[in-house]
Amino acid sequence: MRDIELFQQALGLVDPWYVERAEFDAAKRRLDLYLDFERGGTFPCPECGRVGCKAYDTTGKTWRHLNFFQHEAHLHARTPRVECANCGIKAVEVPWARTGSGFTLMFEAIVLMLVKEMPVAAAARLLGENDMRLWRIIHHYVEEARAELDVSAVRQVGVDETASKRGHNYISLFVDLEAPRLLFATEGRDATTVAAFRQDLAERGGKAEQIEEFCLDMSPAFLKGIAEAFPQSRITFDKFHVMKLLNDAVDQVRREERRQRPELKGSRYVWVKNPENLTQRQLALLDGLDVPKLNLKTARAYQMRLTFQELWTLRDELAEAFLKRWYYWATHSRLKPMIQVARTIRRHWDGVLNWFRTRISNGILEGINSLLQAARAKARGYRTNRNFIAMAYLIAGKLDLRRLPI
Repeated sequence: MRDIELFQQALGLVDPWYVERAEFDAAKRRLDLYLDFERGGTFPCPECGRVGCKAYDTTGKTWRHLNFFQHEAHLHARTPRVECANCGIKAVEVPWARTGSGFTLMFEAIVLMLVKEMPVAAAARLLGENDMRLWRIIHHYVEEARAELDVSAVRQVGVDETASKRGHNYISLFVDLEAPRLLFATEGRDATTVAAFRQDLAERGGKAEQIEEFCLDMSPAFLKGIAEAFPQSRITFDKFHVMKLLNDAVDQVRREERRQRPELKGSRYVWVKNPENLTQRQLALLDGLDVPKLNLKTARAYQMRLTFQELWTLRDELAEAFLKRWYYWATHSRLKPMIQVARTIRRHWDGVLNWFRTRISNGILEGINSLLQAARAKARGYRTNRNFIAMAYLIAGKLDLRRLPI
């Protein structure tokens, strides 16, 4: 089989396209394939689909293709404009590349596969391309896929933030908790991000009224945004965030008490774990403190935290009565951090108890956040938040990239 026939089959060319010739330069490590169409060949009109349109004129173009072993491969073709009786003169779309791209579809497919697993800069070095050109590919397909996103079935949304750069730079994430998938990401972490999510939802055929539940931490900014943009939605506070508030309060008690009780030094992680999760060293440290004899404030705060944790094991009808008893205990404990966290829970009472109805949490968001931070760490950061957001969609958006041969 002649090499040209082999290349023609490998490229999947159909009439009237064919490989005219191939040029291989071993010194430059480059393969150039020259494509053409049969004399008198016709094409469908790219606008109305009318068949049998003849070429009006042609323009020479070049596309970067997948490497031929270790050699760069480039396709060259004279691309026609056709004359349609209905639409006039229109440029034909070639089957191996999208309009306006300097890459073939196969090359772009490999790019999107690689950048999910490695930093864009590393993929650019591997492919011998400029990373800015790869980012243009990523942005194109992410924006194209999101334009066709169907959000009509979304009912439960999780909200969280993730760091985009060092310092106080964040993006807010809105996740479909049932799919699960990243629906929307935007710069900032204030109330305007929720309004931006509502607008994005509407642009994709969704309605604010369809969102029945939000799950989030107790961020005042997010709560304000939801009250304004989604007033009919109910809120469930993420139970892991509630437990984090309690752990922080226990640690605050420990730090304050340590000034008078030096034996608490080095015990920080003893008080933020459940007893069954303590290491042998931590168990020995706890035994050495002789808690009953020392009457430690930290130990009392820790017991309050352990007791509160039992809330999540109760039946729905028992939860509120239990929480009321715990609230009374905490507010009469004379431990300021525990009093403060109890009052915080009281201000968010309904959202805490809503968990017994919805049973939703932001565990999915925590997983997505971990994936995004791992990608950011491997890339050693992103130049812009726009790049980070595009990568977030690519990693966690479950985008439909059917335009590509992957």
